[in-house]
Amino acid sequence: MIKREAYMSRIRPFIGGELIKVITGIRRSGKSVMLELIKDELAAAGVGRESVVSINFEDMRFARLLTAQALHDEIASRVKQIEGKAYLFFDEIQEVADWEKCVNSFRVEFDCDIYITGSNAKLLSGELATYLGGRYVEFVVYPFSFSEFTELYRSAFPDTPPNVCFQKYLLFGGMPYLGNLRYEEEPCRQYLKDLFNSVQLKDIVKRNQVRDVDLLERILAYVMANIGTTFSATSVSKFFKSEKRGVSTETILNYITYCADAYLFYRVRRQDLQGKQILTTNEKYYAADHGIREAVYGGNMRDVNLVLENIVFMEMLRRGYSVTVGKAGDKEIDFIAEKHGEKIYVQVCYLLASDETVRREFGVYETVPDNYPKYVVSMDELDLSRNGIKHSNIRDFLTAARWS
Repeated sequence: MIKREAYMSRIRPFIGGELIKVITGIRRSGKSVMLELIKDELAAAGVGRESVVSINFEDMRFARLLTAQALHDEIASRVKQIEGKAYLFFDEIQEVADWEKCVNSFRVEFDCDIYITGSNAKLLSGELATYLGGRYVEFVVYPFSFSEFTELYRSAFPDTPPNVCFQKYLLFGGMPYLGNLRYEEEPCRQYLKDLFNSVQLKDIVKRNQVRDVDLLERILAYVMANIGTTFSATSVSKFFKSEKRGVSTETILNYITYCADAYLFYRVRRQDLQGKQILTTNEKYYAADHGIREAVYGGNMRDVNLVLENIVFMEMLRRGYSVTVGKAGDKEIDFIAEKHGEKIYVQVCYLLASDETVRREFGVYETVPDNYPKYVVSMDELDLSRNGIKHSNIRDFLTAARWS
């Protein structure tokens, strides 16, 4: 089990505190494992098993607890038997109707420390979430980073060179369970397809009561095929029209939003560097896990430039950056990443194989006069830095302790 210290270091200061700890992210990204890691820390600190109540609401044994009242009554009876603080763990809490009411009630009634997980970005939005307003702290768990993938892959295949690890990462992505399959290609592909279908059915169709599943599948395929490519709901609508299928832009936007809420895709806005404003048209989308894209749609190696962008984008999210796409005149910078007043610019390409490519990738910064770090990231092994712009091999960029 990978310890995922990057997440634990953020969660640890809140362990034992009164704020409800909310862990969200795409299905099977490792949220349940995070709960186990927290339990391990509690045990190491002397908290006994008898003080811990843990329920996974996707387990049929707890099907009777899927209403707020039933869950409240069950927890109230268990907490009575605990001396001192109770530690409550609720996995996939969104399965419980009106869960916010009873979780807030636990916070008020009992001396307890509460942890919940869910697979939807809207878990804490809406009318009921006002019960928890200001009383929780949220952590998003993403699929494995390249560093985490390498750690797990080398536990099965020691001494694998970094470049081979990266080739495997390009193919498989970062879903944690693949390590249990020893990264065998066909079982991994089947698992990722089944995971994709599960997200589609449980977290998109069922949760949003989607009626036109065929349309949803077509939109999913379109976005998968066009990760990292600028497009709008209007352009998607025109694409469907060319296929003799009329779909409104509002419906397309709704369906893409449902997918983003299930953490299947992430939307990236465009920023005009000269006008210093966020542009409202032609956004980009990236997949939460490029391995799912390969298993469901294929073509990761054919679209390697876009997949590399996807990998870099997800690494920025893991590190807590807010990310936009930069527009500088008629040129586009792949990413502007900001955090705590820091800013970095990143341009991603496959290989700097010609003088023309070098001029294009480095030249995009000519109209950006500030002194924040500027990177060109590629799979080249040689350092091609120039004019104050840093060039980095993508493996080195993804595993660097910090970017500066």
